[in-house]
Amino acid sequence: MNNPAYPDDWSDIDKKLYNRSVKIFNTVSKMLGVKMKLHADTQVQQGDIFLFNHFSRFETFIPQFLIFEQTGDYSCAIASGEFFKEDNVLSRYLKNVGVFPHDHDRLFPLLAAQILRGRKVIIFPEGGMVKDRQVIDKHGRYSIYSRLTGLRRKQHTGAAVLAQGLDIFKAMIHSAYGDKDHDQLLRWKEQLQLDSLDQLLTSALKPTLIIPANITFYPIRSSENLLLNAVELFAGNLSVRQTEELLVEGNILLKNTDMDIRMGKPVEPCMSSNRFTGYLLETVKSEFETLDDVFSLHESPKNWRQKYLGVHFKNCANITRDRYMEEMYANVTINLSHLASTLIMYCMEKGQLQIERQRFLTALYIASKHLQQNTLINLHRSLLNPIDYSDVIAGTNTRFEQFICVAKETGLIIEDESGYRFLPKLLEEQDFDNIRLENLVAVYNNEAKPVTAIRDIMIKALDECDEVSPEQLAAWHFEDECRDLSWERRAYSKPCFDDINEHETASADAMPYFLEPEHENGIGVLLIHGLLASPAELRDYGESLMKQGYTVMGVRLKGHGSSPCALRNQTCEDWYASVLRGFNILKAHCKRIFVTGFSTGGALALQLASQQYPEIIGVCAVAVPVKFINPAFMLVSVLYGINEMVDWISSYEGVKPFIVNMSEHPLINYRHVPVKSLYELRRLIHSMDDFLPHCQVPVLILHGDHDPVVSVKSAHEVMKKLTTANKQLKLIESSRHGILMENIGGTWSIVNDFMKGCL
Repeated sequence: MNNPAYPDDWSDIDKKLYNRSVKIFNTVSKMLGVKMKLHADTQVQQGDIFLFNHFSRFETFIPQFLIFEQTGDYSCAIASGEFFKEDNVLSRYLKNVGVFPHDHDRLFPLLAAQILRGRKVIIFPEGGMVKDRQVIDKHGRYSIYSRLTGLRRKQHTGAAVLAQGLDIFKAMIHSAYGDKDHDQLLRWKEQLQLDSLDQLLTSALKPTLIIPANITFYPIRSSENLLLNAVELFAGNLSVRQTEELLVEGNILLKNTDMDIRMGKPVEPCMSSNRFTGYLLETVKSEFETLDDVFSLHESPKNWRQKYLGVHFKNCANITRDRYMEEMYANVTINLSHLASTLIMYCMEKGQLQIERQRFLTALYIASKHLQQNTLINLHRSLLNPIDYSDVIAGTNTRFEQFICVAKETGLIIEDESGYRFLPKLLEEQDFDNIRLENLVAVYNNEAKPVTAIRDIMIKALDECDEVSPEQLAAWHFEDECRDLSWERRAYSKPCFDDINEHETASADAMPYFLEPEHENGIGVLLIHGLLASPAELRDYGESLMKQGYTVMGVRLKGHGSSPCALRNQTCEDWYASVLRGFNILKAHCKRIFVTGFSTGGALALQLASQQYPEIIGVCAVAVPVKFINPAFMLVSVLYGINEMVDWISSYEGVKPFIVNMSEHPLINYRHVPVKSLYELRRLIHSMDDFLPHCQVPVLILHGDHDPVVSVKSAHEVMKKLTTANKQLKLIESSRHGILMENIGGTWSIVNDFMKGCL
């Protein structure tokens, strides 16, 4: 079948239209639910030909705009010839923004000319959309489904052929320069519409690089969305294929979805040759006058030499194709659904049709920790940020629950008291246009399969579930706490937070700490710092305890030690969750635990003890805040309410989001107090009425008799509400707030003596 009659030449890019399109794209992308993130180092600058996998239709418009944002370079792309059958608004638009029909007779020469002019070319080598993400077979060979034949086939070699032809033509330019064939160089300059011979030589000297890239969406959803409902309203009955695409791709566009675009290592075209083929190539080059002559090697060789070289270069193109496809698929961004799906399919293959819930969750957590050590695997941020993955082992991870709900709703698994049962549908063949609706587990599993280490790590993690010690899990959880601070610091170090951050003076090490003595006494001590501070506040006391044989865990309350802007986004529930995580880490090492907290940390220590954990033997709460010296604090709730109202009706961040704090310890405490955090502190204080009566372990209340921040009346209020039989109040002669940090009046010895009494 002959290709449509396209003109030999093709319109050059209309730069004004292209620039307007970029602006429109930027505006529209901000309104959509999909969040695009480009992961690339120097590849965007280096590359000539960019290859992307294909999962949805709208993604074909995205790479060229992202490349333009990064480099300022214009990109050409390839689209189906059906878009150019008629001369209409769409076909003219595509033509003017650098889109070429796939069935143009001169496609390769036209694209090669664009690259020599400094443009970039974007290709989707999979051809059609690979909805099932199945790209390798049981033997690890790469192939994709062809909708045309209904069979699987090898991916196209177009990118490899294009790169080969470019390299040959560049070699011809080098030869012409060497031979001082000025007339030929001028002809090529005119043919390529270049400004000068220098530009021609510069293009020829640049190595031809293919950049394989992978686009990964997470999560993939198939629920109804506004786009589907709108189309059904106006278009009536939809085909299965149309419905499936609107369900999946509409959710990607309209709902909270991450689109990770990850560029891999550059691939050079394979041009391997022996002495004979090298001789033939030198001979044949003299027969070429244009780019069309170069690419005729593959399609219409003119003599036996060209035919021989055409076969040779076809084999080389297959090698190049395999290299860039392997690199493309290896750059998938792995997420929790990939891990869960890999584990499920592994169990099915082994005939293990069910798994205990906690074993499943533990395996996922262990695998996450192992993967973090593997720098060769690209992980989604949800497997790197503890907020997103650390709670999977506790069964409270939102992302995992979403995944399980979809699997249950589509009849892939059943959840009961014993755990998860895997159903036969997981292994059933699905129609190509149904699989994203009917078996997302298979889609995720297929997507992760080219990264063979994922399966190996999941199998290893499943085996470790039966052997992993509480101490090892605690060590991983402690690492999560340290990692959490690093993530928080990165998130709140952006320029938009500079107006607050640049005035901060805290420089002490804010990392949580776990101190193990040389000779353990079997007792653990949990230390909880105060509002605006960090673990550094009680570090010296912790070191003193360690020397006495105590195992010490210094927790970091969420939002502390990074930026006041981070603290502004936390609640008192978040602070308590930090305390609970620290307690669980310490509990893995010690069966008896004493809890000491300062100021806000003292209130949280009492809240923890009120839960009546059998490991807790006593509590010391120092300078617990109930009543404050500064009467303005009573206005916090009013000010917070005003801030919330201003947030709601305008783009400003409240009337007064922060209050300046003149700290006793400027190297440890924030200089700015978020009004929101003071409001959360008041919430914590109000909740003390509920939890203090449930605190039945021995309690020591310490307070400075002239505390300049928290009124000493607070200590009497707390004592009054405590119902435990063993409660003591000691007032320290001091006009400082930080009596525990500074060991004023022998505070450490008082706490230590009380602790020994609890034993």
